[in-house]
Amino acid sequence: MSVRILALVGSLRAGSHNRQLAEAAVKFAPEGAEVHLFEGLAEIPFYNEDIDVEGSVPAAAAKLREAAQGAQAFLLFSPEYNGTIPAVLKNAIDWLSRPFGAGAFTGKPVAVVGTAFGQYGGVWAQDEARKAVGIAGGKVIEDIKLAIPGSVTRFAETHPADDAEVAAQLTEVVARLHGHADETLAA
Repeated sequence: MSVRILALVGSLRAGSHNRQLAEAAVKFAPEGAEVHLFEGLAEIPFYNEDIDVEGSVPAAAAKLREAAQGAQAFLLFSPEYNGTIPAVLKNAIDWLSRPFGAGAFTGKPVAVVGTAFGQYGGVWAQDEARKAVGIAGGKVIEDIKLAIPGSVTRFAETHPADDAEVAAQLTEVVARLHGHADETLAA
């Protein structure tokens, strides 16, 4: 059986380096793992219990939940906006945290990686994303980390998939997350 890893990208920008990282993760997925890049985070309304009612959940949120329910693991890509997690990624985490105690993340392995322009590569945002998804029930794999600094210059003329160092690191991230998903499924 193949392990399905759902990738969520916290940047909506067309030329997003985090999106490019996610595309590279799809490309470098090891045999037995399928990384699926979720499209449509921009269409999901901000989480509000008043609209999270069975039978009338907004279509975009229902699509996210359906994709997440079919995943055995999650790989989140987070840039850093003003020192923290982007709203679009936090919103996805909020939608996937419900219903309380039985959200789509519950018990599933999650890794958070990313790139940012700053000298630390977005570690504050990635730490915030790990915290939020852990509270949402995800099994955060704390030792799987990849924070790539200087994204604007490093990837100015090179796609992350064509950067040998990044390709090797990202391949390792996906392989290790795949291993954790296999262990979770076997338990």
